[in-house]
Amino acid sequence: MAIQRLGIIMHGVTGRMGMNQHLVRSILAIREQGGVTLSSGDKVMPDPILIGRNADKMKALAKAHGVERWGSDLDRALQNPDDTVFFDAGTTQMRPTLLAKAIRAGKHVYCEKPIATNLNEAVEIARLASQSGLKHGAVQDKLFLPGLRKLDMLRRSGFFGKMLSVRLEFGYWVFEGDLQPIQRPSWNYRSEDGGGMILDMMCHWRYVLDNLFGEVKAISCIGATHIPQRWDEAGKPYQATADDAAYATAELVGHNGEPVIAQMNMSWATRVRRDDLVTFHVDGTHGSAVAGLTECRAQSRVTTPRPVWNPDQKQTIDFLGQWQEVPDTQVYDNGFKIQWEHFIRHVVEDEPYRWTLPEGAKGVQLVEAALQSWKERRWVDVPPLQV
Repeated sequence: MAIQRLGIIMHGVTGRMGMNQHLVRSILAIREQGGVTLSSGDKVMPDPILIGRNADKMKALAKAHGVERWGSDLDRALQNPDDTVFFDAGTTQMRPTLLAKAIRAGKHVYCEKPIATNLNEAVEIARLASQSGLKHGAVQDKLFLPGLRKLDMLRRSGFFGKMLSVRLEFGYWVFEGDLQPIQRPSWNYRSEDGGGMILDMMCHWRYVLDNLFGEVKAISCIGATHIPQRWDEAGKPYQATADDAAYATAELVGHNGEPVIAQMNMSWATRVRRDDLVTFHVDGTHGSAVAGLTECRAQSRVTTPRPVWNPDQKQTIDFLGQWQEVPDTQVYDNGFKIQWEHFIRHVVEDEPYRWTLPEGAKGVQLVEAALQSWKERRWVDVPPLQV
């Protein structure tokens, strides 16, 4: 068995997502397991170099996690022919520029979403990547969540019959920062810094809807800034300029060509009374299911209870108890790590890979359509994206 090295330039991994999900739980976890196994049985061992503007931060991060290579000069890192992959989890505003620089340096690129703050830049970088002949990908981690994988198994088995609708509930209360410490970065609530619920989450919902339920054809959306003032990491008050919630309805064309209606409620100003921080409730003619991050519960046509509407009597049916849990029939690894392994095999042995930058551009397309709908207070069509 041969072990092949793969040099990866990792940019922007000092943040919560980049450090925890991509560095620690993906790349370092892959190294700990002995690399990525190829179809031949050989292994690929990722060799990361951590790059960021603050040399002291990069040195401390590398030391804390046992990473030998780090630096603060991105241009110099891109000149190294032994590092062939560039990954970015930095700011969205800088992402298209950084990806373009890496592509022109001959690097395969992989990045967090959104791939840009606007559709023009998203399409431009997707086209550049597609025309370069290099490998490219965008993070679409939620497709690899255990709950959604179980939901997809039900769909592929025909459990739902004719799929009718999807109801997505997402979010939780993000502390304002005056009484309790914030648990999300303050830039998330400033539009001038790339914040906003619609920009952040519509990119996710696009690939989830397209892959699991049906291609998005139109959307109606309203956003809101429910909490107008928040406090930053230093305890200083600031004006929230970005939307912290959004409420949308989308028209989908299901995988069988039938229409599917999707409702999406997302908020950083809601208190959770549901099974998980995000739930997907799917109704079909033959059955329904509700999936969270890890669990999925289903109710078939023949086990559906018969409730009677009577507001004068206390409800006697235990509706939650009428659902059957879809069991864990396999070990579910970290979703970010799974996609990293797919991308590494795509780079090294050309394994088929569909989560590309053009797919990431579709997420930005839905963001712009949702923002346009909110601004103009109307339905907006989402045509096929030409990249």
